[in-house]
Formats: sequence, C-alpha cells, structure tokens
Amino acid sequence: MASVFEAMHERRSSSKVTDEAPNHDEILELVEAAGQVADHSGLTPWRILEIRGESRRIVGESLAAASGLHGHDAEKSIRKSYRAPLLLAVIVSPRPSVKVAVWEQEAVASGIAHALSLLLHERGYGAMWRTGIHTRSEAVRIAHRLEPDERMLGWIYVGRYPDRPRQSRRSRIEVSRHVSSL
Repeated sequence: MASVFEAMHERRSSSKVTDEAPNHDEILELVEAAGQVADHSGLTPWRILEIRGESRRIVGESLAAASGLHGHDAEKSIRKSYRAPLLLAVIVSPRPSVKVAVWEQEAVASGIAHALSLLLHERGYGAMWRTGIHTRSEAVRIAHRLEPDERMLGWIYVGRYPDRPRQSRRSRIEVSRHVSSL
C-alpha cells in the first residue's frame, strides 16, 4: 500500500485508460473512505453519480447542447464522454447552515473529488478531472437530474491504467513560490 505522501506525489491526470473500471461495490468503498475529508458541521454537502455504458452519452450530449454544437461537431464532442468506462459526477448539494457558507460546502465536495482521485490511483486506476464553463449550464443540470439547489462540480473519468510503467515525475510546482512565512 502506498503512503499518502507517495499517492499525492505520484498521482497525475490520466487521459488514457483501459475499459476496466471499479465496480459499484468498490466505488461505495472508495466513496466511504473519501467521505472522511474535513467537513465543517458534518453537513456532507455532496453526492456522487456513477455514469457507465450508454449513459455516458447523456453527459456528452448535455455538454454539446450547452456549447451550442450541432451535427459533426456535436458528435465529436459527445465522443469525449466515452474516453473512460466510468464517469463519476461530483455534485454539490448545499445544506442550509448559518455557520457554513456555500463556498465552504463546495470546498468539501472538491475535497471528496480529490480524495477519490488519490484512492483510485492507489488502486491502479487512472483518473482525469473534467470541468469547464458548461459544467453549471442548464443543459447539464437537466441531464443529470439535479435538484434546484444542486450544482455540478465536474466529472472524474476513471479506468485502469494501461499496461505501461507509471513513471514518477518531479514536482510540477516551484514550491518556494507557494510557501511563505508571516
């Protein structure tokens, strides 16, 4: 088992994956672990929607519609939703609270998404986080059957890493530019 440090340092977005994905029971196990992220007042202001098989087309169609694409351009856009066998839609479900602002509840949902990507990496699955300007469009909201107060945060595209060695890369950030003292 990799350490948290190793998982954080090694994880990279994986746009190329195989057709193997975690099954529903494995997703439940991973979401349960990810659900341990810091969550002020324990509001659990999020939910995960599993999208497999032909249901992935719904994602692609909603993004194409939100983009105003038609014909060949729409089909090209829709095909992107088939890049991985499993899409995990991360949905922010804000809870009424006088103590916890909506932005903080969105941060919790973001933490869930990141924790899931680390857990998937640890299990040998590649994950790519997809967002964009149309994530919160009306077409996406309707296609995913979101409640009026819910917001789409994005999708995690998931599949097994291909049979090629995963190489550890050096840090992508210049750490000294991001850490200072008060």
